[in-house]
Amino acid sequence: MKKLLLPILCASTLFIACKEENQSKKDISVNYPQTTKTPVVDEFFGTKVTDNYRWLEDDRSPETEAWVKAENEVTFDYLSKIPYREQLKNRLSELWNYEKLGTPFKEGDYTYFYKNDGLQNQYVVYRQKEGGEPEVFLDPNNFSEDGTTSLSTLSFSEDGKTAAYAISEGGSDWRKIIVIDAESKNIKEDTLVDVKFSGISWYKNEGFYYSSYDKPKGSELSAKTDQHKLYYHKLGTSQKNDPVIFGETPAEKHRYVGGYLTEDNKYLIISASVSTSGNKLFLKDLATPNSKLVTVLDNVKSDTYVIDSRGSKLYLATNLNAPNQKVVTVDASNPTPENWKDFIAETENVLSPSTGAGYFFAKYMVDAVSKVMQYDFDGKLIREIKLPGVGSAGGFGGKTNASELYFSFTNYSTPNSSYKFNPKDGTYASYWKPSIDFNSDGYESKQVFYASKDGTKVPMIITYKKGVKLNGKNPTILYGYGGFNVSLTPSFSIANAVWMEQGGVYAVPNLRGGGEYGKKWHDAGTQLKKQNVFDDFIAAAEYLIKEKYTSSDFLAVRGGSNGGLLVGATMTQRPDLMKVALPAVGVLDMLRYHTFTAGAGWAYDYGTAEQSKEMFDYLKGYSPVHNVKKGVSYPATMVTTGDHDDRVVPAHSFKFAAELQDKQTGNNPTLIRIETNAGHGAGTPVAKTIEQYSDIFGFTLYNMGFEQLPNPSESKIKS
Repeated sequence: MKKLLLPILCASTLFIACKEENQSKKDISVNYPQTTKTPVVDEFFGTKVTDNYRWLEDDRSPETEAWVKAENEVTFDYLSKIPYREQLKNRLSELWNYEKLGTPFKEGDYTYFYKNDGLQNQYVVYRQKEGGEPEVFLDPNNFSEDGTTSLSTLSFSEDGKTAAYAISEGGSDWRKIIVIDAESKNIKEDTLVDVKFSGISWYKNEGFYYSSYDKPKGSELSAKTDQHKLYYHKLGTSQKNDPVIFGETPAEKHRYVGGYLTEDNKYLIISASVSTSGNKLFLKDLATPNSKLVTVLDNVKSDTYVIDSRGSKLYLATNLNAPNQKVVTVDASNPTPENWKDFIAETENVLSPSTGAGYFFAKYMVDAVSKVMQYDFDGKLIREIKLPGVGSAGGFGGKTNASELYFSFTNYSTPNSSYKFNPKDGTYASYWKPSIDFNSDGYESKQVFYASKDGTKVPMIITYKKGVKLNGKNPTILYGYGGFNVSLTPSFSIANAVWMEQGGVYAVPNLRGGGEYGKKWHDAGTQLKKQNVFDDFIAAAEYLIKEKYTSSDFLAVRGGSNGGLLVGATMTQRPDLMKVALPAVGVLDMLRYHTFTAGAGWAYDYGTAEQSKEMFDYLKGYSPVHNVKKGVSYPATMVTTGDHDDRVVPAHSFKFAAELQDKQTGNNPTLIRIETNAGHGAGTPVAKTIEQYSDIFGFTLYNMGFEQLPNPSESKIKS
């Protein structure tokens, strides 16, 4: 450990005393910009709704640009006056600065892996031949001067001699695909443009499949896109000549279309969805000239995909009549559901299967924690793989001829590590463990089950420094998501490590709407049941307060995207419950979310205002933008978004912040921090991420009453 340059201002055992001494902290004055009201009235089923800030939806207007600039000036002026903002930034930088390595994968004559030396804005792709020294293959840090152009997808031809990779500029979901000779790294042909929500799936060494929308009229950052198409690009030809393989018919729009091949290149599998849940499934026999598209599933009542194949035998993962998912087999000549045979039957735990080295790996979530079983291709159970601990395991995938596989393991206090696995005997050895300046042994995680409003038992993992006193005075971040079948499983975060070093508690409930308990759990938090998600989150906060982990004066709620909606709805329904609210890139205008980019694809979870009067009334009843009321004291709030977010357009955050600033009562600040040249979050440069977290944690602790950091000795934060 490095020695502190200055004496510690407040030891961890004095955390609460510091808070009590700081109750008299001076509020930083805030003079908000005047946001012009230009009313636009919409009518839904006879009800008129006024939108005063519709003009902020125009992301290209000079007026919106000026508003963003003015709001950022106010926000960053406020943040600059927080006395320990730089201390947090320095500690985040110090802790972030360790080598990070991804699990390796083999292509052609090389083994490839991702690596970050510590504070590099983007991970670098390295490669090496057996017995050789690693060399840089792709360095995204050189893609742009400010580090905001990132590598999003990398895919190799069958022989590994050609590579195609996609880049994102400024955090946008729109991509460019660049094709290179893998040996020389020279660009082979013109760059493909206007690609979105796409993989890169190679057919032998000849070309690849990719997906996109027609370029929208108007702003590409906010205009609606709702007809996805699958294309095939043959090497050496112009993109304008790429044929549409699926999605051309205007009468049947699919918002998400993807194509991928079985490992033997025999079958092209096409998935088509109208929403983020449920898909149709088709296949095409590429070994037979002029073969027709064969329908596997003609409806979107399930999530089904092909995992692997052996000759004409297909292995599919599905939740059709199996909410927790199972694996079935079927012959490609007659692949419809009535011919499916169970291969790995459904259990009480949610399944996520993979294949590699000639085996199946059934990864289960047991109360959000990983369990892994190994099967052969006859369906025989080989073994349960004993994991390094209680947490989240990933990987166990690879090509059929692989002789070794890799997996990763992490939890809330253990940094991500990777292991080399021998599939023959089930043994594994450490492949890489990080050398990080954080004492994981000094922290503990506890899983609890609490009752929601309707009595439903909900799990939550609470992580904190050993020895924390349950006196109701620990600063706590309650983080949630609760939607889109997304599961929040234990994983390490450098930022959260810094938070916990300060004596902070970090709590993550597995809310309904997520995927932790399968399709039924997901559906229990959708459309007319969405309030269940907010009730689960509120009940989690009440549990933490009741059990004296924290109190309303020391509680912050945080979430991003759908989790931003969660925070927005919770703070408008129960503004008394928390001291700080941190909605990030949130879906906050529930009456208009579906009119932007691919937002209509979220209707499975949300429903739409045009769907029915009942659905409109329900959405309006919790939509954060429409439920900010005058005369209410809302918690100290910092809304965060990116000006190039074309997933959840920043207008959601803009309008919510404007409503809060107009109607807030009391002295709690309501700020919006708008990251310029940034999107929904993926590919954000490390430097920007560190700045964001120093501002988020600084804002949170300052508004909980701290004029100086608790600064326990383990944190090594320097004044």
